[in-house]
Amino acid sequence: MNSASRPRDLQSQLASLTTEAFRPELAEIDRLPTLDIARLMNGEDTAVPAAVAARLPEIAAAVDATAERMARGGRLIYAGAGTAGRLGVLDASECPPTFNTAPGQVVGLIAGGPRAMVASVEGAEDSRELAQADLAALAPTPDDTVVGVSASGRTPYALGAVEYARARGALTVGVSCNAGSALAAAAEHGIEVVVGPELLTGSTRLKAGTAQKLVLNMLSTITMIRLGKTYGNLMVDVRASNEKLRARSRRIVSLATGADDDEIERALAATGGEVKHAILVLLAGVDGPAAARLLEESGGHLRAALAATRP
Repeated sequence: MNSASRPRDLQSQLASLTTEAFRPELAEIDRLPTLDIARLMNGEDTAVPAAVAARLPEIAAAVDATAERMARGGRLIYAGAGTAGRLGVLDASECPPTFNTAPGQVVGLIAGGPRAMVASVEGAEDSRELAQADLAALAPTPDDTVVGVSASGRTPYALGAVEYARARGALTVGVSCNAGSALAAAAEHGIEVVVGPELLTGSTRLKAGTAQKLVLNMLSTITMIRLGKTYGNLMVDVRASNEKLRARSRRIVSLATGADDDEIERALAATGGEVKHAILVLLAGVDGPAAARLLEESGGHLRAALAATRP
């Protein structure tokens, strides 16, 4: 294909995508009162959860496959460009404080690198080779999961990441917002959340971005639940790195055990501030080292550790 025909070919590709469709009924939205525009946007957003709900079986299958690999020491790696890439980096960056994940256990790759989080890096999303180089630096293994994220489902960076990862035996997931996408076809687990045309033509930071955020929330959160990083709906692996999180840690121990403040403080002191360990100390009547041993033997699952202390 010569260089003159490439823009026309891309224009034709975009015109065929649901996420890029033009909506004539909104052609004069700029003439509406602000409150009416806000109502329109709010109405558009209400359709997103239903679109995600239609893909729950695919999401659950991807979570189970991811959790199985992460239990063996694998990583969860997101790869995307623009808004999709930023959402992956955001989700990855929130896992250490929320679930006490190890450095590098959940990773977000964005086309163009860290600078692309706050500014456009021209041409980065168009490079499969850049994605391959970024992933090669992480040396993916069959225990890793690589999630390509792209609203269109055709972004070369996301496609390149999934293709490279799959060739090296890693589990691959493709999250897009168009049916029949190349990304879903390239991945073992395709998750296509079709939210329809955007309020602003082609502005996929809107409904598509919201849908991707909801899916990534599920992928990471439910995977961490499966890995035993919660006790019920309590974040028992929370990392208390500031005063707010230290207060939350004490509250979590209180909710899980019903212990008084002095007991909680003693348990946290005996376990180096580890919430899960402190709960085990209080509920099972063991000391700090015994709690650590029981949790190690149970793979970090608090319920299993508690069960091991009962006749």
